Amino acid sequence: MASRLEQALARFRRRQQAAQEAEARGAPKPPTGRGAEAFRARVEERLRNLEQQVSEIKGRVNGLIFLVAGTALTQVIMKLMQ
Repeated sequence: MASRLEQALARFRRRQQAAQEAEARGAPKPPTGRGAEAFRARVEERLRNLEQQVSEIKGRVNGLIFLVAGTALTQVIMKLMQ
């Protein structure tokens, strides 16, 4: 079974080949001007925002893990003291 990477590469190659064939036929290229740059910038900004949110969630999860571990350790110590 082909991996996801292999499938993505196959799709990329098919698209690239189709674009080359269209160019050979004289078909117009898709616009890659200022709109594409603006789209790329917005995607990068959203990705950075998403990375920050994931980092914040990771910090909160780590805090919860330490809270639960500390609570469990406290309970064990209290049981041993009785």
